[in-house]
Amino acid sequence: MYGISKTIAIIFTAVISMNASAQELPKANAERMENRIKALSEFGRNSDGGVDRVAYSDADRQGREYIIGELESLGLEVRIDAGANILARRAGSDPSLKPIMFGSHTDSVPGGGNYDGPTGVIAAMEAIEILNTASHVTRHPLEVVVFSNEEGGLVGSLAMTGKLKDSALDVMSSSGKTIRDGTRFIGGNPDALETAVVAPGTYEAFIELHIEQGAFLDEEGIDIGVVEGIVGIGWWDVVITGFANHAGTTPMNRRQDAMVAAAELTLAINEVATQNAGRQVATVGRIEAFPGAPNVIPGRVEMSLEIRDLEQAKIDAVFALIEARAAMIADGTDTSISFTYVDVASAPAPTDDRMRKVIEEASKALEYSYKYMPSGAGHDAQDMVHLAPTGMIFVPSVGGISHSPNEFTKPGAMAKGADVLAAAILAIDAGALEK
Repeated sequence: MYGISKTIAIIFTAVISMNASAQELPKANAERMENRIKALSEFGRNSDGGVDRVAYSDADRQGREYIIGELESLGLEVRIDAGANILARRAGSDPSLKPIMFGSHTDSVPGGGNYDGPTGVIAAMEAIEILNTASHVTRHPLEVVVFSNEEGGLVGSLAMTGKLKDSALDVMSSSGKTIRDGTRFIGGNPDALETAVVAPGTYEAFIELHIEQGAFLDEEGIDIGVVEGIVGIGWWDVVITGFANHAGTTPMNRRQDAMVAAAELTLAINEVATQNAGRQVATVGRIEAFPGAPNVIPGRVEMSLEIRDLEQAKIDAVFALIEARAAMIADGTDTSISFTYVDVASAPAPTDDRMRKVIEEASKALEYSYKYMPSGAGHDAQDMVHLAPTGMIFVPSVGGISHSPNEFTKPGAMAKGADVLAAAILAIDAGALEK
């Protein structure tokens, strides 16, 4: 009996060799993709060459209007759901089959770049261009999605899963509007979010193409990242309690210095994450000493601990090692150290193994180099894994730069990603996910 990998390879080969339309599909047009990136970058352009197209801003709405126009020009039927997600459908030959969904987002962080998010949307449109040029009609309907407010908390995809809390709607966004008002501003309906909820199993599959936002693909000269999943995040507030005392009159051997303990703990966290096998990362990103005077030994320090990994078990194991080191440090510095888990962290979101194989086989068929890798950043795909078999395609980020005006992905790299996306869609359409 064939394994998943071999079965999908056979199906994929059959699609390419037996279906004339699929076999003759043109390659993605890199210049067209870059022109669309440049056109979209005009909305919210700042003096640094990047964009301030934050969700719910005038620039966001204008950029979305541009994208809607492009989607309609491709012959797609466009609508906006209650969560303000843009959905553009291309009919399939068999309307009884589930749609294949693919896309990303177009909103940016403040002072962001032109490729984080838009690359996935432009690649989705390019996949449609390829199919249109070849006059190839898929069996499954196809649906391009442009998620709303990805950068401000995955709002659009959370709305689809039904996990967008009502309390979140009153959170102020970077645009100066609440999520509630902003959703309405760009065409959604926060009073009818239940209509945006998608039942698990509605879609045949979901694929998100995205820039890597790291440097591995660029530095190694690899074309495609096959994303294994989006890492989970464990977040703790850490409090170190010592004894505040006069900095001039307290001898060094009689101090209960919370900052010294915090410094030792910070180094221990780095050592645990570095010296243990695996791809985990651990970070102290915030630290504050009290009372905060130059002439007072800190009696209390508050700091953060964040641990990320693709497996929850590894996050738990790393934390246990850090907690053990903390106990030793507390004993050696005559302080106490406590950890409080912050319930805003996210669980690991592995991609579907079948989807990984589809993307791998697509890369092989196109003779593009690839590697399996996790995503250290969050994406809408981490919500979509609850609704459909989900896969992610990474394309290289030059220098690993992201969330910056200097963010850049070469047109040819985007085009290769679009080629893989189109080929993966065809494989799924041919039944690659069927058991």
